[in-house]
Amino acid sequence: MATPRMTYLEKIGFGSGDMAINVVISSMFLIISYFYTDIFGLKPSHMGILFLVARLVDAVTDPLMGMITDRINTPKGRYRPYFLIFAVPFGISVLLLFTTPDWDYNAKLVWAYATYLLVTLLFTAVTIPYISLIGALTDNPKDKLSANGYRLFFAKIAAFLVTIIVPELAASFGADHLRLGYQVAMGLMGALAALLLLFCYATTRERVHHRIDKKPFKQQLAILRKNDQWLLLCGVCFTGTMGYVMRSSVAAYYAKYYLGASPSMLSAFLSTGVIAAILAMVASTWITKFYCKIKLFRWTQVLVGVLSALMFVLVNPGDIVLAFIFYFLISFVVDLHAPVFWSAIAESVDYGEAKTGQRVSGLAFGGISFFQKAGMGVSGFLVGMLLGFFDYQPNIDQSSFTLTGIALMLCILPGVFHTLMGLLMFPYRITDDYYQSLIAGKSALNESQWTDDSLGKPTSPHNTST
Repeated sequence: MATPRMTYLEKIGFGSGDMAINVVISSMFLIISYFYTDIFGLKPSHMGILFLVARLVDAVTDPLMGMITDRINTPKGRYRPYFLIFAVPFGISVLLLFTTPDWDYNAKLVWAYATYLLVTLLFTAVTIPYISLIGALTDNPKDKLSANGYRLFFAKIAAFLVTIIVPELAASFGADHLRLGYQVAMGLMGALAALLLLFCYATTRERVHHRIDKKPFKQQLAILRKNDQWLLLCGVCFTGTMGYVMRSSVAAYYAKYYLGASPSMLSAFLSTGVIAAILAMVASTWITKFYCKIKLFRWTQVLVGVLSALMFVLVNPGDIVLAFIFYFLISFVVDLHAPVFWSAIAESVDYGEAKTGQRVSGLAFGGISFFQKAGMGVSGFLVGMLLGFFDYQPNIDQSSFTLTGIALMLCILPGVFHTLMGLLMFPYRITDDYYQSLIAGKSALNESQWTDDSLGKPTSPHNTST
């Protein structure tokens, strides 16, 4: 039986949860590398190793959190209670992450590890339940796509606030007090994140109740390995995150050193990418009403590779206008796929249940989150190592060798990763029609049909909701 449609308030509430989460994601994507090297004072190589260590921690905590959400249900829901429990600690951890103590280098390095890992753990505690929540709010694919459109729109609003408020507010404290400026600015962002998580808890309702068997980890993993569409999405998430994080992490360096931007222009450059991404959320929701969402996903990411190569070839140091144009275009095309991807995860879980007869939800979402964070960690590590390789030194004029390296990291390398992401989506087959047939359960299913007939409709899927 179909569940009631989501209300506009519920979609806004659902979106507010991702806005809270993206206060951290945006800071990690857009300013944390620049903050650590140019404000906090970490060596690029030490920063890269920190990002990699944090992702090794995620290798344990993400699947564990996924299994916890599978095993524990409450009268308030399976996923929402975590927002209530962890909202305030999550906000405080953001403040601590951007606090720079006046200690010697080794002590500051320990502080950086402690606060970054704290944010990572609390991020997992709210993010795994959040990305799982959409499957409990509705089983209507149009509602899922629409809700994810709201979600990603609000996520980009968070990124916009981070790129506008944080650099400008920090700069208002003056060059001698940038550390305090970043602490105050991100403290405000952390408080906003806590309030948004509480709003998400108050305005959403878990109305789809899946029967989830409490299987051992190894058994769940074995089931997931049979879900070929979920495995594709893991690869897509890893490569796409690699490209997105590398470009976002280097954008501040590119604006400051390659373009010679002032603090205000640096903020404008970062905001240009965010504005383009917000417009992409709106455009994607409209385009997918008339055009296949999977085709849109594939070809936009291939196009990103082309645009990235053109930006590297055509934009020279100091070419501010041309750089802004290309950065806007790339950021717009990149994020046309985003609502499609996040709705596809929930659909791949239903696909896996139909294929195997067994539902694995929490670990599936936890696994996607792990691959996202793995992409963040590997990309962050590469950025740190490559900055060192290209002889980057903070707050001085850079050599032509260093500037070329920064341009490579903003254009060519992310373009390669996004092209791979698009190519990986060509074997993906869960279109809207396919998914509707899966939910409806129109005919008999056997595993050979799922494996051999890549274009066929699923038959006799198991019941996915009560």
